[in-house]
Amino acid sequence: MSQPSSIARMLRRPVENAESVESVALVAGAGVFVLGGLVGTVFFWGRNAPISGPDSLGAFVAIGAAFVSVVAFIAGRMLLRNATPKREHAQLLGDLRAGLHVRNRLDVPGARLHWFDNAALALAHAFIALLGWIGFADLLERSFIGAVVYTLPAAVLAGVALAVTGYVVFLSAVNLTPMLLSLVLALFLVVGALASMLSSSDPHWWKKNLSALGMTDDVSALAFNVTLIIAGVIVTTIAHYATATVPVRTPAEVRGRNRVRVALILIGLCLTCVGIFPVDRFFVLHNTVATGMTVIYAVMVVGIRWLIPAMPRVFILLGYAFVGVIVVLAVFFAIGYYNLTAVELVAAVLIFSWIIVFLRNTSAMRPPATVTDQTGATDLPELASA
Repeated sequence: MSQPSSIARMLRRPVENAESVESVALVAGAGVFVLGGLVGTVFFWGRNAPISGPDSLGAFVAIGAAFVSVVAFIAGRMLLRNATPKREHAQLLGDLRAGLHVRNRLDVPGARLHWFDNAALALAHAFIALLGWIGFADLLERSFIGAVVYTLPAAVLAGVALAVTGYVVFLSAVNLTPMLLSLVLALFLVVGALASMLSSSDPHWWKKNLSALGMTDDVSALAFNVTLIIAGVIVTTIAHYATATVPVRTPAEVRGRNRVRVALILIGLCLTCVGIFPVDRFFVLHNTVATGMTVIYAVMVVGIRWLIPAMPRVFILLGYAFVGVIVVLAVFFAIGYYNLTAVELVAAVLIFSWIIVFLRNTSAMRPPATVTDQTGATDLPELASA
């Protein structure tokens, strides 16, 4: 039975194994709890805080959680990047297995995170935390109508919320995988879109089109456009990881994989441009990139059978079904049966769902990892039987 790592060893090698990662996350969470509690005490001193709204407990937690998320994510990625585990014989198989749990799971040949990828992911985590805590506080406000929180309980609750946020985001950064990357994209899109819809100053925005959310000068437009910009960067990141593990055997298959990668990158760039160029100020450019994104997606889905022959047939048929639904919705809009917002919403859900499922399917094609030591590369199952 292995002995637990000492605190000194954990601080020297914070990402040596799964135990060290959990310990560092707990220590970081404890530090955030103390700091958040102290700042909260000063912020709420001498008054009772409402649960949500301006100068409320919810607003304090949401803004603090966004800041903590950025710091925790960057810290986690930096620790993982700077870790230099020794490639030596493991004395115990358990130690070897533990080390495998905290290797850089985004270390895929042909794909890596750039600084702007890390920045986008850090902002995505911050945005999720910010809007998530605001929504949770608003829900509590509606559940406890007229209730206020005293100074000390407010400070303690704020410290706990910030500590939980830091703990979760740090673990997300260290254990980030292509699968988790797709989950972050999906959650970020849902939270950002709902926040924009709920905070829109125009209650009848849906009678125009989805892009109407980004036309006003209020916070809803900022939330909508920032969501699209960051999501576009994440899609370009996913484009590399989604295609890096695709098995290729011939030059034709290499070209097909690269074309799919370029198509996904173009979809991400188009999405970013949709957020950068609002429809009310850049009508032609906005509609061009929005339509181009849909066209690129349709062409890629139709041609993926030949571009990536190794893709499962079920997934290929799913793509055909998605394109068929989008075409039917476009016909419904042309004859006046559906408005444009309904068509855009369903098309957006289908396109991003396809991208996420595509990433999950290609990640499943990744060959099993091997462990390399001083004697050479050895599969973990073989070590277990030795």
